[in-house]
Amino acid sequence: MSPVSATYWGVPGYAIFWVLFAVAFGFFSRRIYFLFRSTRLGKQENRSDRIGRRTKTMLAEVLTQWCNLKSVSRKDLAGIGHALLFWGFSLFLISYVIFIGLAGGFGLSPVIGGTAFEVAYFSILDIAAVLVSLSLVWAAIRRYVVRPQRLELSAEAAIILSIVFTLMALNVSIEGFGYAASKVHASWPPLGAALAGFLSGLSQGTLEATFRGLWWLHYIVILGFTVYIPYSKHLHILTSPLNVFFKSLKPKGALKPIDLEQAESFGVSKVQDYTWKDLLDLYSCTVCGRCHADCPAQLSGKALSPREVILNLKEHLLEVSPGLLAGKAEADSEGHDKAMLGDVVTEEEIWDCTTCRACQEICPVSIEQMAKLIDMRRNLVMERASIPETGEGALKSLETRGHPWRGTTLSRTDWADGLGIKTLAEDSNTNVLLWVGCTEALEERSTKVAQAIAKILKLTGVSFGILGTEESCCGDPARRLGNEYLFQTQAQANIELLKNYGVKRIITGCPHCYNTLKNEYPQFGGEFEVIHHTQFIAGQLQEGKLKLAGGPSQKVTYHDACYLGRYNDIFTPPRQILHSLPGIDLVEMERNRKRSFCCGGGGGHLWLEEQRKGQRINEMRTEQAMAVGAGVIATACPYCLQMFEDGIKAKAAEGSLKVMDIAELIEGAASA
Repeated sequence: MSPVSATYWGVPGYAIFWVLFAVAFGFFSRRIYFLFRSTRLGKQENRSDRIGRRTKTMLAEVLTQWCNLKSVSRKDLAGIGHALLFWGFSLFLISYVIFIGLAGGFGLSPVIGGTAFEVAYFSILDIAAVLVSLSLVWAAIRRYVVRPQRLELSAEAAIILSIVFTLMALNVSIEGFGYAASKVHASWPPLGAALAGFLSGLSQGTLEATFRGLWWLHYIVILGFTVYIPYSKHLHILTSPLNVFFKSLKPKGALKPIDLEQAESFGVSKVQDYTWKDLLDLYSCTVCGRCHADCPAQLSGKALSPREVILNLKEHLLEVSPGLLAGKAEADSEGHDKAMLGDVVTEEEIWDCTTCRACQEICPVSIEQMAKLIDMRRNLVMERASIPETGEGALKSLETRGHPWRGTTLSRTDWADGLGIKTLAEDSNTNVLLWVGCTEALEERSTKVAQAIAKILKLTGVSFGILGTEESCCGDPARRLGNEYLFQTQAQANIELLKNYGVKRIITGCPHCYNTLKNEYPQFGGEFEVIHHTQFIAGQLQEGKLKLAGGPSQKVTYHDACYLGRYNDIFTPPRQILHSLPGIDLVEMERNRKRSFCCGGGGGHLWLEEQRKGQRINEMRTEQAMAVGAGVIATACPYCLQMFEDGIKAKAAEGSLKVMDIAELIEGAASA
């Protein structure tokens, strides 16, 4: 009864089988080769290190579907449905290899007479078919009936859902007609056996003819699906495991440096300026919209959508690749007159990014959306001198005065008056350097945080000093605003200074300084032990070196700063500190930890005038704190402190809400 052993219109079934396979494989291979060559248009980048770790990471994220399950929440269970669909359909992918191998290689049909192997084989597929079908129904309802805002209506999605559902139905139908035609009576596989019993009254000729017809239709649909995938938006089925395999293994908070001496241009203005991994990212987008739904710029009504940036770049790459691969010098040589930087991705979108990293954190396939925007920002600043006026002023101040606070009248050491703190120039025989940072040294409200940290260090008996007037900006604002040259100048000068003083251990109260010193200075030879003040305080409390007195009862909510939380996974120490404070009732905002909402100050936005389009991000976050009834917003970042100060004033909530750094709360209650 094998369909490939039969003859059709004088043509052997084997011939038809392999001709169809060859045609489908030809179309599939041609597309894959084009996509591969298009990816190779990008610059070289080494992502082949630590193969063992990469393999383990890829298998752990893809096979377990942790890449989808990590985003599951009470309001969004889509990850569970996708995981069930993946696991169920993966069994069918294995079955298709068996299907084609047995039929094409040995002439065997899927139904061979009710053997133990066959019963187990089809029973597994029946269970998988039920899981896949339920997942498809749920996916269709979510996409077309109760569609969340992050999902777009898509004809391609309907095609994919229909094809997969058809494959499930055909598989069960082949089982039923095959068992009925073979006169096999069994209770397993459950779906196939039940259908066979229902069909037992049909004639033998009808059963055999229908079985063969369904068998060939099943084969054609499998081949058609295989060809369709690389041409559709579901290309990610093929590329996302690779994208996870090649994900960056460097610290999450580190941007890629530019080799300023070797670079022919700075930043990215066309697809060839990206690396091959950046272009692989574009193919891997699942269009799930999670980055779109978590982006503070998008949620506040700005132009930026990380999803649309990736999709538009992908469309642009596919448009210009044929011309580039044919040897054309310019991407618009085939009539594509859109410039990647400016038309495909607008300057407004580029400057909307707060570098909060929410998009990269939530992406199930490890796409690096934020890094692509930073690369384009670098081109704007370093090649075109195009930067918002307030950002330009901050960079000029940083270049000439060593800090971005151009309007300040404070000096680097005014905050320390009367505290008896020595500089390293006065006494370099200290265990710890307190890296104060520009904001806590030079912005009046934030100087109180620097004072609180210093007092806590004194209470614990730590031998520490400061750089004083020798301290200069770590360079974070310059790098995030796109001026890589200025950043590297700052970094190299600071590293030399720190090494000259023999600094080994650094404590800082600024997550931006923490991230830069810890994760980015090693790119230039600066290896230091860097500790955030919340880590230090939590450790001292655990060791009993700080005693906390009771205070008035108050409801406090903690805001996870992006550069402390998502960038560096420091979530527990701040909460340990707050839980240890007597009288504190800690309440969490809905968006917390890795899903925390940005304050709006990152990416140089503390010095950029936020566009009035939509709502201000800091005001949105302030509203989220007000919604839980908190009287105090506790934070551990001077940028966040500033943004909340402004947000509270904008909401006229000064009488009921205030913002304090954790160090201020501890300093007010601590004793040695």
